[in-house]
Amino acid sequence: MARDYYDVLGVSRDASDAEIKKAFRGLARELHPDVTGHDPEAEARFKEAAEAYEVLSDADRRSTYDQYGAEGLRSGGFDPGAGFGSFDDIFSSLFGQAFGGGFGGGGPAPGGDLLVQTELTLDEVSTGVEREVSFQAVVVCSHCHGNGAEPGTPIETCDRCGGAGQLRQVTRTPFGQMVRAVPCDVCHGSGKVPDTPCEVCDGVGRTQGQVTKTIDVPAGIEDGQRLRVSGAGHAGEPGAPAGDLYIEVAVAADGRFQRQGTDLVSSVRIAATEAMLGTTVTVSTLEGEREIELEAGVQPGHEETLRGAGLPRLGGRKRGDQRVVVEVVVPTNLSEEQREIAERLDGTLGPDNLEPQHGDGFFGRMRNVFR
Repeated sequence: MARDYYDVLGVSRDASDAEIKKAFRGLARELHPDVTGHDPEAEARFKEAAEAYEVLSDADRRSTYDQYGAEGLRSGGFDPGAGFGSFDDIFSSLFGQAFGGGFGGGGPAPGGDLLVQTELTLDEVSTGVEREVSFQAVVVCSHCHGNGAEPGTPIETCDRCGGAGQLRQVTRTPFGQMVRAVPCDVCHGSGKVPDTPCEVCDGVGRTQGQVTKTIDVPAGIEDGQRLRVSGAGHAGEPGAPAGDLYIEVAVAADGRFQRQGTDLVSSVRIAATEAMLGTTVTVSTLEGEREIELEAGVQPGHEETLRGAGLPRLGGRKRGDQRVVVEVVVPTNLSEEQREIAERLDGTLGPDNLEPQHGDGFFGRMRNVFR
């Protein structure tokens, strides 16, 4: 049974046309042969995604599919994906010449984009950090410097396209016949071919290689945000630009704090007797330990604010705050002597001792939490 088209593209059933198109473009870039190395499994996944896009991008077909599924489409005389052959056929019929990324234009194909991940601690987010990332990428052949010819040998005009770099091709699509210019399959759009192909890259001008880049990650970056380095992705065909490199940042969990935008929230535990009498506690901050004085009668859930002890705003200089929440621990496993002391104390407490501090009370504190 064919997979659900919405699952194939990774979108919800109420996704907009723009969301559907964006999801397909992302899959197209991920599964293109420049990235996958002509992996048959990737090609099959791509054709599945193209079939899903072909249906969901058409309002009538999408409505039929939503009501009756793929069988409803076929019973209506439409066979999804029937007119598609190669990657170029699919890109041209769905997007024409305007689709970026080198998927069927009239010249050498630009390189694909790359996505890598790196993990930061909150301390690194606080200050910003220089980070090395390593990844596999399509790179310019170092032996022939990208021209595809064995060093010292000539490069000739392509006989197949006469140096134009393009061929005219008629393609059958679900929308009728389309005449289009496609890159020459011999010179790949360059108009030139090496007399003696490079022995390292077989005349392609590109190889697979390990790449290491040093990236400046700015202070204040959020978990899941991406940095873009233009031209640092897969190398394009000779004469075409490289793709871009995207670095997705993951911020590691920190047991000391919870992050809320530029603010940090931490907690400190004190005994009930310390809450009654007042105490001085030591709390962790991103810049080291700090002491906080808690007044006598401090209540559970009380917050102390350390101004400017949070994180900087991305691209800004002002820092957030650190909010320290007081947790009051009620003693357990009392000895007989401790119980007697507690009972004597309880017998002396009056209404004045049980008034909430500052008139807030429990519900007042709850309002402050959700304010």
